Amino acid sequence: MRKIEAIIQPHKLEDAKEALKNIGVDGMTITEVRGHGRQKGHTEVYRGMEYKVDLLPKVKLEMVVTDERADEVIRTLAAAARTGKIGDGKIFVYAVADAVRIRNDDRGESAL
Repeated sequence: MRKIEAIIQPHKLEDAKEALKNIGVDGMTITEVRGHGRQKGHTEVYRGMEYKVDLLPKVKLEMVVTDERADEVIRTLAAAARTGKIGDGKIFVYAVADAVRIRNDDRGESAL
């Protein structure tokens, strides 16, 4: 099993959710997060004062899928979240040793 964690632009969330739904990925966790990569934020003016916004709003999607589905999910997420501009985000992939469904103690892929 693989845990796929994607940090994307907030305005691409609906596109990413729809694309994942279209390939049969139902379960995911979505969190509003803040951060920056190479773009390092930007400067804004508020009430005549200039200040640096260095933690930009992002959205983190997390899901665990079977090894066989991981590449398909990664390609789908990348295509749905891509704008071609700096700040599109990143996808991280982790190996998952086990999963347990709390309701009935299903383990491994059957818990997904």
